Amino acid sequence: MTPAGPGPALAPRWVRLPPRRPALRVRASAERLAAAALCSLGAAWVHENHDPGALCPLRRLTGIPCPLCGSTTVFMEAGAGHWSAALTANPLTVLATLLFFAVPLLQLDPIQSWAGLPRAWRLGPLALVLALSWVWQLHRFGLL
Repeated sequence: MTPAGPGPALAPRWVRLPPRRPALRVRASAERLAAAALCSLGAAWVHENHDPGALCPLRRLTGIPCPLCGSTTVFMEAGAGHWSAALTANPLTVLATLLFFAVPLLQLDPIQSWAGLPRAWRLGPLALVLALSWVWQLHRFGLL
């Protein structure tokens, strides 16, 4: 008799990174944070001194934002210290950035963990997150 429910092949499996001392994991996260902060400060400086306008090709050509619109704005606003504006520009980018900082601390390999999931488990949530992000952007730009 076979057990009910998904078998071990369908269960999510987190791929662990090679073990490292806690101090090295914290240092790796701090280095990522410092690099992001430096990029944010640079983006804020460029925006303040020479506003490049909309960088998204879809938005520039059609006026319609894509699901990732606002990603550059997240870093420009964070670099200027406008945290709420950064969060509202694109919450998906903020969450992805936080995951980027947390990966060394969690000792997980998000790429290999994601690749190990069944295709339906990868594409369904990805499509849902992108759709929600696009609805957010359309609302943010007053198109909904």
